[in-house]
Amino acid sequence: MKEATMNPAPAAEAMVPDPQARIPRQIRYIIGNEGCERFSFYGMRNILTVFLVSSLLTYLPEGDRATAAKDVFHTFVIGVYFFPLLGGWLADRFFGKYNTIFWLSLVYCLGHACLALFESNRTGFYTGLALIALGSGGIKPCVAAFVGDQFDQTNKHRAKVVFDAFYWIINFGSFFASLLMPIFLRSYGGSVAFGIPGALMFIATVILWIGRRRYVMVPPAPPNPHSFLNVSRTA
Repeated sequence: MKEATMNPAPAAEAMVPDPQARIPRQIRYIIGNEGCERFSFYGMRNILTVFLVSSLLTYLPEGDRATAAKDVFHTFVIGVYFFPLLGGWLADRFFGKYNTIFWLSLVYCLGHACLALFESNRTGFYTGLALIALGSGGIKPCVAAFVGDQFDQTNKHRAKVVFDAFYWIINFGSFFASLLMPIFLRSYGGSVAFGIPGALMFIATVILWIGRRRYVMVPPAPPNPHSFLNVSRTA
């Protein structure tokens, strides 16, 4: 019987950059998701302090409102930049990037809903801010990395074009959110002004979900027996 042999040439050829390679089609879903998400975040953030001073914190003496509003705002921002640690760990260790982004996006949507529904209730409003900090911060380290996962050696030279578009859509969303949402707050009040970013975040989540069968999904890493925690536990 003639012995079968493995020919590595096709695999090797497949890994050579292809000048004609196209941008992966699923990228459009991630970029659309990012544009809507950034609009929702900056739209909410840019009216937060004004709303706190003019509406939610009116029970305080007028001279104390600005300071209290800044405290709330900075606490919220601290949460947004703390929770990437949690989101990155969950994605790498347990759920993978897509699942982490999707489920934390639902938390994000719930937070926006709390802001719109509890505009005059401090407990409900602060709960909404906490959920948005968790959702926005948790997905922060995952989205750009998820874009990178969609490329292989044949089309990685196209990644620069995609990341240029990725960061352009971030600036596009943040610019128009900063421009429009203060107008909505003045004209229609907090419920509508916070509801619109919530609607955009819901649309962002739906866009991400639509592309779910097309993404390249890198599984989470297996447990590392030599991790610091395991070594400390057995020491």
